Amino acid sequence: MTLPDDYFHGMYDASPDPWGFTDRWYEERKRALTLAALPARRYATAFEPGCSIGVLTEGLAARCDDLLAADVSPVALASATARLSGASQVRFELRAMPQDWPAGRFDLVVLSELLYYLGEDDLRTVAGRAVEAVAPGGTLLSVHWRHPVRDYPQTGDAVQQAVADAARGQLVPSVRHVELDLDLAVHIRPHPGEDPARVSVAGRDGL
Repeated sequence: MTLPDDYFHGMYDASPDPWGFTDRWYEERKRALTLAALPARRYATAFEPGCSIGVLTEGLAARCDDLLAADVSPVALASATARLSGASQVRFELRAMPQDWPAGRFDLVVLSELLYYLGEDDLRTVAGRAVEAVAPGGTLLSVHWRHPVRDYPQTGDAVQQAVADAARGQLVPSVRHVELDLDLAVHIRPHPGEDPARVSVAGRDGL
């Protein structure tokens, strides 16, 4: 079963930064890898569900003209809003996944440390909606912790496979970076008429 909202409320009641986003080198390095893996220099529209306290959001904001960041925790969103108080291109909204997935399509969808909280049905739903939400030419990035956690319904490897399954036939695999600790994958939707074999940073740069 998907972890209930109260699980996250309890985490933020216990600590303002329960996963150590602001002080762990692992997290800092992972953010750098995540941002470096994005194939486009800039995105017009983006969606980041499960934004937590907005540390990755801050890095994404520098690359996006309009970024919707969402979380199920009002406490986390308050911290994120304060962190990005000067970033007018970022909107924070209280949303639970999958029931509050927003309408429309985005040039960038980022699923960071989110999917392993979901039960099987919700995982398939969110992975499918994420793929469908990627606009032509857009990017889907998924990055997850690989070690098993007793409370989590899924493993990082399982959720990355679910994203790959949902993307098959619609998006083109672009980046795969796997370490002992994390699995990062990027998929790109071709533009209409674009040769999938040329859907790469170099290909789109004329190389």
